[in-house]
Amino acid sequence: MRGIDIARSLNISTSALRHYEAWGLVPRIERSASGYRVYTREHEAYFQCIRALIPGFGMELVRRIMPLVQQGKKLDVLWLLNEAQVRLHAEKETVQRTVEMLDLQALHEPSLRGGKSSYTIGEAAEEAKVSASAIRHWEKEGLIRPERRPDNGFRIYRPSDIRKLLVIRTVQRVVYSLDVVRKVLSELDNHDAAQAKEIALQSLHYLDGVLVEQMRGIACLQSLLDSAHEKEGQE
Repeated sequence: MRGIDIARSLNISTSALRHYEAWGLVPRIERSASGYRVYTREHEAYFQCIRALIPGFGMELVRRIMPLVQQGKKLDVLWLLNEAQVRLHAEKETVQRTVEMLDLQALHEPSLRGGKSSYTIGEAAEEAKVSASAIRHWEKEGLIRPERRPDNGFRIYRPSDIRKLLVIRTVQRVVYSLDVVRKVLSELDNHDAAQAKEIALQSLHYLDGVLVEQMRGIACLQSLLDSAHEKEGQE
């Protein structure tokens, strides 16, 4: 098979095929006497699988699992994909929680699972599912202004601060712009959650799409694994 034909069928460039080869994502590609790459149906199946997995799992994970596929480490591959799906589910739960906290009834006194009136930065990070360094960065940008303990100067985060952290992480994942985040937070301060909820719902819709892409990628991978198993049985 010609690389150009595979590339065209996948709507990518031949240089992309060569990158995948250089990264060790496909089985060894032999060369003809004239030096041209000789692609087989097996290589085509690997390239198809790579392209199917990228939308749902990202290139970084694909670069980890495809060498394992070649080594026949099926369970290692499946557990890595399972971890990614667990992270996706956790992200959806966090965004869904953000949507619930943006209900008008919760704008004044949002309730948290911990039921506390104040939180340390570590506890706030755990509640909002972000890193403490991210919280410090957002504070530096003026997006959040926690209270300070008068005796030691440590930060104190109130339930309203946790809500803001949830909104910041959700909005920034969708629009990436701190100016938009500032606008949304300003609206929240005026008890207007409309735009924040719209963006959070967009995020939920995006995560639904990622889930669909993940399942498509897994189906293509399973087909590749089944083909490899049949090949082994014939050898």
